[in-house]
Amino acid sequence: MQRFQSTYIPKQDISTDESLIGYKGSLGWKQYIPTKRSRFGAKLFQLCESESRYILNSIIYTGKGTTFHEDYEHYGVSAKSVMTFIHELKNKGYTLTPDNYYNSPELAEILIKCETDIYGTLRANRKGLPPIIKSSKVKKGEVLVLQKCKICLLKWTDKKPVLMLSTLHSTSMVTVESEKSKFSKLRPTVVADYSNTMNGVDKADQSLSYYPVARNQQRKYYKKSFRYLLSQAVWNAFVIFKKNGEK
Repeated sequence: MQRFQSTYIPKQDISTDESLIGYKGSLGWKQYIPTKRSRFGAKLFQLCESESRYILNSIIYTGKGTTFHEDYEHYGVSAKSVMTFIHELKNKGYTLTPDNYYNSPELAEILIKCETDIYGTLRANRKGLPPIIKSSKVKKGEVLVLQKCKICLLKWTDKKPVLMLSTLHSTSMVTVESEKSKFSKLRPTVVADYSNTMNGVDKADQSLSYYPVARNQQRKYYKKSFRYLLSQAVWNAFVIFKKNGEK
């Protein structure tokens, strides 16, 4: 994984999410993720460039034995996984779009000190959230905003309430055309930007699924993990090939 980062310099927008190595055999840290195609298998924390879907880093989750960077062992699992990912990218002005599993006011404060911005959806049960942002009911189309220094908390209702955190955006709104209809909608800029940059990991997984290296019936989990990481290396090589004008 160190070679992945040393070979390629990503653009400003990077995203992190969970991935899954499909495996149905006996495994102590096997996870169930219903939103993934395989559903059962070994979970990975993964970091990608949002635009090209280049895979910058992956950490296989093995429960309490998961290896993170020693500088961040005192943080929670979500915070220390993100900090392990971006350890080599700190203080370089990157913008991170995480899944709501990772996003929190605590993480935002840590990243601000590292000159790294963050924005994305936020779970309502995160520690450090003001009670008013949880309890307030926002009508459709309205926006509730709370600001603390550089951290902006935003609650917006479309079909359902959406809670966002950003260290980059303000209360500005933007008109976005609907993909299913010709009508346009007015929504916060942070929501529109999040929709454009959030799917880096999912799109990388989709690309890997077209030409899988790992065998579906592989009985040894370590062999399947190796083949999966090999497919990541092939995908990254293809991204670099395209970036270099297919030469």
